[in-house]
Amino acid sequence: MGAQKSIHAGKAKIDLNVDLTHKLCGALLLPPPVRNSSDPFSQIIGRLCIKHPGLFGRSEKLDFLWDKGLHDSNLLIALRRPGAERFAQQSFVVQHSIAPEIGVHGLPTEHYPHSGIGWINLSRFSAGVELTEPATSNWSSSTSIRFEHVRPISNEGRSIMTDIDGLPITCSGRSHDNMFVLKQESQFATINENNFARLTVQMEQGLPLLSKWLIFNRFKFIASKGLRLGKALLVASLTGGSIVGDMAPYQAFAIGGPGSVRGYTEGAIGSGRSYLVTNNELTVPLAKQLEGALFMDYGTDLGSARLVPGHPALRQGKPGYGFGFGYGLRFNSKLGQLRLDYAMNAYNQTTLYFGVNNVGS
Repeated sequence: MGAQKSIHAGKAKIDLNVDLTHKLCGALLLPPPVRNSSDPFSQIIGRLCIKHPGLFGRSEKLDFLWDKGLHDSNLLIALRRPGAERFAQQSFVVQHSIAPEIGVHGLPTEHYPHSGIGWINLSRFSAGVELTEPATSNWSSSTSIRFEHVRPISNEGRSIMTDIDGLPITCSGRSHDNMFVLKQESQFATINENNFARLTVQMEQGLPLLSKWLIFNRFKFIASKGLRLGKALLVASLTGGSIVGDMAPYQAFAIGGPGSVRGYTEGAIGSGRSYLVTNNELTVPLAKQLEGALFMDYGTDLGSARLVPGHPALRQGKPGYGFGFGYGLRFNSKLGQLRLDYAMNAYNQTTLYFGVNNVGS
């Protein structure tokens, strides 16, 4: 149940999407949310997207995006200035988001591999500049520098400083963390008829502009390889990362969930300073737009849960490693690829996932 509308106002394009389906699915498939509200608008999810291709009569592009979910929201305003030949595109970005912090502080239910929605939410405000270099050969890269303000809040919107066991949530020990982050991201991609390879490397450095601001180095990589086997396609990927220096618990790498190890909810396997996750999937055509899939995932925190301040994963009894396997369907439509996965984890517990990939704005 929903509505979608596109409006052209001069050169600007406005996309409005309101969806009530999430409320029905949540009632049927998910545990009752911790947060209760008498506001009828709290049960609506949707997206408002405004794009202007020629702001101020020049080549600047304005993007305004507002996403609202049942328990989260995201507001992004970006002014993009295309660079001349051989020069980087400049983007000035302001963003504010509120989302439940489930991966690290999500409270386990009766069986810890299925974590419930917790009572800690992260309010993030960031503002900065991003430079996107023109792609050369198979490589592309971008550099950004931003100020970020992170404030843990309760379901009622009040600032909180400690978790359910009375341990600090922030690195500073105050009601918020501030950081000034320099980020470098490089991507490599190659593709032909029979195989493809992709590599993404991210490096974030917290800069000590003020004494109480976080100083850290966070590294993450994603490597994937695809190989055509007749009509079937085998895709293997390896994701990993590590963080050194100052660290708040919410910065830990969460392991488990549809984007990590299927068969678990988000962060149910563990959360650590370091991690590795491998995903392997074989897809076979079944019909014109329908594919079947077999998959197996594995993830580990490399024993680094004890290095996270407050040891939230250890206190919740998370195992630190786990695997999941199962099968699914992939339907390629004009909206994107519709995905349905049925996964089983190491505890013989099953989970059904539904999602949409590559949806155009």
